[in-house]
This record gives sequence, structure tokens and C-alpha cells, in this order.
Amino acid sequence: LEAHRDELDGRHPRDLVEEDPQRFERLGLEAAGLFADFSKQHVVDATLDLLVRLAEACDLEARRDLMFAGGIVNETEGRAALHTALRNRSDRPVLVDGRDVMPDVDAVLAQMRTFANAVRDGTWKGYTGERIRDVVNIGIGGSDLGPAMAATALDARRAPHLCAHYVSNLDGVQIERTLRDLDPERTLFIVASKTFSTQETLANARTARRWLLDALEDDAAVARHFVAVSVARDRVAEFGIDPANMFALWDWVGGRTSMWSAIGLSLAVVLGMNTFDALLEGAHAMDEHFRTAPLACNLPARLGLIGVWNTNLLGIESHAVLPYDEAL
Repeated sequence: LEAHRDELDGRHPRDLVEEDPQRFERLGLEAAGLFADFSKQHVVDATLDLLVRLAEACDLEARRDLMFAGGIVNETEGRAALHTALRNRSDRPVLVDGRDVMPDVDAVLAQMRTFANAVRDGTWKGYTGERIRDVVNIGIGGSDLGPAMAATALDARRAPHLCAHYVSNLDGVQIERTLRDLDPERTLFIVASKTFSTQETLANARTARRWLLDALEDDAAVARHFVAVSVARDRVAEFGIDPANMFALWDWVGGRTSMWSAIGLSLAVVLGMNTFDALLEGAHAMDEHFRTAPLACNLPARLGLIGVWNTNLLGIESHAVLPYDEAL
């Protein structure tokens, strides 16, 4: 690859495009409804062949298969990384330590559907009997960024009588600004913290709890206006949330890929569980492509390998993401 880089030195990507009229058709890849154009990258066919050889030398396919099988690929923490199981729409079991995790995943999805439908149709009401109008997700990092992004991108699918808000900043100005125009009787809070001990999240949750109780003046109101995404049942109950309204997470759910889990509960409520299911199905379609496609025509693999080429071989230090839509 280093020798090949030196051979390409001095040939601008613009030259490569002008020299090869079929470059766009040949270097584009499509999978699961997404098309990626690699023709403007500083690569030729030989570059891609060499990158595939690099992936084979690194045993990428075996590592990929280990990830899908529930093996330990997060070596830093000694854990599996099974965001793929969260969106597994097939009948295949996914084993972690010899145990199929799919029944647990399906149970939480069913719990999400029941709860989301109850909020949407008014069965779930606030403490004073009012229907919920605003849903405030309190989290940080992956417990905030993914759902907030999807809520913005898919706002056209939002139920007209519901609105989602996302609070993550420890600076109290953000939550104060969020709460300023909300009605305590019609607001639902989702506290998203796996351990229910994340300092920033709990600080904002306590602020929201005080705001609610200042208005409703009864600790019993907390259980009708707060739910949790967590595994810490005792801490959730101590806060005043009914453990029956706790939605589980697992150690193999990484923060930045957690939107596909119960961390996406705000999306299920505001967009509807059918839309959330469609998100899972789209992700699963790409997972299946990544799992089965040969490296030479594997879209995620090619994205990663060209990233290695640009960063490690060409020394490019910037990566631009140029969305075609303001919502993205």
C-alpha cells in the first residue's frame, strides 16, 4: 500500500475522474437502500484490491463474525458489542456466554410498544389525569445524541400532539430553558442512565423532579411523570420511579450505539413504535449486508478501509460530512 501510494503521488483525484468516464459506475456501491460514491476518493481499482488484501491479512471477516456471534470484541472492557442484536429481525439466536439474548431484547421491545401506545392514545396519563404532551429525554452522550438526531431527522413522522425534548448539558440553563414553556401536568421525563449514577444525568433529573413537585406537591406524582432506562432497579425506585416502568439495558450495549435499545424510548413514544421498528429493520438490512457481503463489495467494510487509506497512508487529517438535508 505504501508503494502504491507513491505510485499515485502527483495524480489528483480530479485527474482520475477525467481519465476514467466509467469510474462513477464502477466505484459506487449500493446496499440496504444507501448508495456510496467512492469515485471522488483518491483511489483506483488497484487501491481497493490492496485494501481488501489488508483486511484479509487482519482477519477482518473473522472479527466481524465474532462480533455478530456475541464474542468479546470490546477488549478494553472485556465485553461483547451487540448493537446488531438490538436490531436483529431474523430468527437467529444471539449468544452471550452461551445464553440467547434475543428473548430479553424482544421483551423490552414489547414493553416499549405497550408503553409508547399508552402514552400516544392517552391511556397513560399524568398524575392529575391530563394527557402527556411533552416528552423530555434526560441523558448524556449516547443516551442523548442518537435519539436527538433521529427525532430531528424524522420530525415529519412525529405525532402532532406530542413533542420531544433532549436535555444533556450539566449547565442548568439548558434544562431551565426546556422546562420554561412546559406544563408539569402534561410532561413525561425519561431518565436514561444504565447505572442510574451518571452525575450529569442525575443532576438534571433532580432538577426536573423538583420542578414537577413544586407544581404538583405530592411525591406520588413522580411515578406518573418519570420512567427510566436503566439496570439499577434499587436506585430507580429510590428516585421515586416505579420499577415496573424501568426499561432494561445490558452490558453489551455500547453508549454510542444504544439508540437501537430502550434508549430510543423517546422515539417510540413521539414517532410511534412502528416507525421505531422501521428504523430497526433498516439497520438490520445493513447489518445483513455487512455480515454476508464479500469484502470487495461490502459497503461498511469499504468505508472503513478507505478511511484507513486516507488516514494512515495519505495522512489526511480531516473528514467532512456533508448532509443533503437540514434535518440531518
